[in-house]
Amino acid sequence: MIQESMNEIKIFPVISAEQEVLQHDLIITGNPELQIFYDYWGNKTGVFNLLPPHRKLSINSRFIVRTTGGSDLRMNFVSVFNELNSEVSGNFKMLELSRPDLIECQSQINEIVDLIYSNDDSVAITIKNCSDHIFNNFKYIKGITNVETTVDEILKQKAGVCQDFAHIMLQVLRTLNIPSRYVSGYICPNRSGLRGEGATHAWVESWIPRSGWTGVDPTNNVWVTNTHVKLATGRAFADCSPVKGAFKGQANQHLTVFVSVDYEDGQNSEELNKVLMNKENTAMVTPPFTHAAQQ
Repeated sequence: MIQESMNEIKIFPVISAEQEVLQHDLIITGNPELQIFYDYWGNKTGVFNLLPPHRKLSINSRFIVRTTGGSDLRMNFVSVFNELNSEVSGNFKMLELSRPDLIECQSQINEIVDLIYSNDDSVAITIKNCSDHIFNNFKYIKGITNVETTVDEILKQKAGVCQDFAHIMLQVLRTLNIPSRYVSGYICPNRSGLRGEGATHAWVESWIPRSGWTGVDPTNNVWVTNTHVKLATGRAFADCSPVKGAFKGQANQHLTVFVSVDYEDGQNSEELNKVLMNKENTAMVTPPFTHAAQQ
């Protein structure tokens, strides 16, 4: 029996020029008071504390979204790196998103950089080359990684799922000083056979001079258009975890994530994931847990 649980959620669809939120209903076990704030990266975030003893916590988020970005992508394919430097200079957050992590296998990242980057290429072409390389050289295999898997580990096994592909791409592009951020959301099924359709998904947004933030999905090697629904952005997955928190009490934890996507024409897609936790905790106060169902 859980005596108390404290949780943070980032499951609010982003409101932007490319994404219109028509309705959002949020139902949480026990109907706790939800405190709303915007985090460092601008993500709408909710926190709540469930005090009555409980054996189950259900977070039901239902929303209607109209993606208005269109199916055609328009960007500046001739933008040069000098333009990038001038647009980023003096912007602390952009500079932070341009800094690669310190990893043991940076030499392997540098080798990828040498393969995808040429002095004659534009920023957009370099980003596309990076997506091409990851898509062609890393295998998409579910179940061999989790949200705590490091870039070094991904490089060694050359395989993973969407959050792994995104983290590799972020490290490569940031090595080139291209501001890039992790994106958490969903990819909507459209009978195109895209990996991760109908499930929680992750991709990358990079800054292209005179075009701004532009999404690219290395898991599917496509530019992001109107098939992706965005929830949160940050430097890495840890900034965008849909649900994370801690509980107090003697209990084993099990996490199940169910995603259902419906269209106006009646088409429906459903996916249920029983998330493998690193270990079952029986201590009186558990360490923080995160929603680990990115596919």
